Amino acid sequence: MDDPYTLIRPMTLADCDRVSEIRVRGWQHAYRGLVPQPYLDELSVTADAERRRSRFGQGDGSVVNLVAEQDGRVLGWAASGPYRDGAAHTGDAELYAIYVDPAQLGRGIGRALLAASVERCSPYPHMLLWVLRDNVSARRFYERAGFRADGAEEPFDAGGVPVSEVRYARSLRG
Repeated sequence: MDDPYTLIRPMTLADCDRVSEIRVRGWQHAYRGLVPQPYLDELSVTADAERRRSRFGQGDGSVVNLVAEQDGRVLGWAASGPYRDGAAHTGDAELYAIYVDPAQLGRGIGRALLAASVERCSPYPHMLLWVLRDNVSARRFYERAGFRADGAEEPFDAGGVPVSEVRYARSLRG
């Protein structure tokens, strides 16, 4: 059930530890059976938070990190910005990541984060994203939000094991 008290706001430096916890636990929950278990087991909240803090505030401001908060607790995170085609940027936007605390799934937090990310990227003509090919629930989530697989597929290296990702796209115009 959607919670009307979800606040979507820009991420702050103080959110880094919680965002890293959500990201790592989200990976371990969503990708179990899709990504090699040793890869998931080696993910570290502490190391992720250190990287996140060291990079916070860098860049040209084109990457937007949003958090979903309820009753003062961060329950989800999304990052978006210019689409990356290798090192080059294209004229489209990309949803780089979206994760919700696994204990909070199904409450509309992911939908709220996705809607806010789409809104922030509305100056771009399209939004693209990559999702694990075999992550059926995530693919359904994006399809319900108007995204469609566009035929592009690439492997993601998960600890030396290639895992297929497919690209989804959605028009942000009209």
